[in-house]
Amino acid sequence: MTTQYWLVKSEPDAYAWTDLVRDKRTDWTGVRNYQARNHLKTMRPGDRVFFYESVTTKAVVGLAEVSRASFPDKTADEEGWVAVEIKPLQSLASPVTLDTIKAEPALKDTALLRQSRLSVMPLTAAEFKKIAKLGGV
Repeated sequence: MTTQYWLVKSEPDAYAWTDLVRDKRTDWTGVRNYQARNHLKTMRPGDRVFFYESVTTKAVVGLAEVSRASFPDKTADEEGWVAVEIKPLQSLASPVTLDTIKAEPALKDTALLRQSRLSVMPLTAAEFKKIAKLGGV
């Protein structure tokens, strides 16, 4: 199977990259957008995931990996919502800010800029490699 690439967003006050590093893994729960849910359902163990801190930091700060494919989200009141488990791999040497992403021509079509409110989004292999390079990974 080919590795897929993703970006997940979280408000640092709710769950920050440092929380994931401390916890060593987490269930990515609470997603209540149908498109984002469909992305969660597509994630597979081994897929690479950039962790983006929204609102205050506004930067990609870490690299994680999907460690468990989708399963029912225990925080949901309704059936059909799913979560995945992710684990941290490494912090980025240099956080990649939203301004940097906006200024990079190779990233002009990334879902982060086109669908900024989406909390789980796919990245192409080229987008992933560019962000990794910018972040010193």
